[in-house]
Amino acid sequence: MAHKIGVVGDKDSILPFKMLGFDVFYASEAKEARKMVDHLAKNEYGIIYLTETLGEKIPDTIRRYDSKIQPAVILIPNHTGSLNIGKKRIQDNVEKAVGQNIL
Repeated sequence: MAHKIGVVGDKDSILPFKMLGFDVFYASEAKEARKMVDHLAKNEYGIIYLTETLGEKIPDTIRRYDSKIQPAVILIPNHTGSLNIGKKRIQDNVEKAVGQNIL
């Protein structure tokens, strides 16, 4: 079964993903983002890209999906730049899997 890829964030940051064929969903507030991530998770989205600025507002929701195999919630920078939250999460996951930070 193929899983879909969704991108959640502000319009300026996620519009380019639409050109790549991803499903894009606009959200600017924590409540909207939380509802959208939960909705996508229930509707067979295997990967959910979420802007770091929204991810920073809903850490409880992200942690809930961290303990599940799917969907993978991946934090990405928005159009103004990176908060390095996504990079830190990747480093932590690699360290957990390998036993040391190889990045």
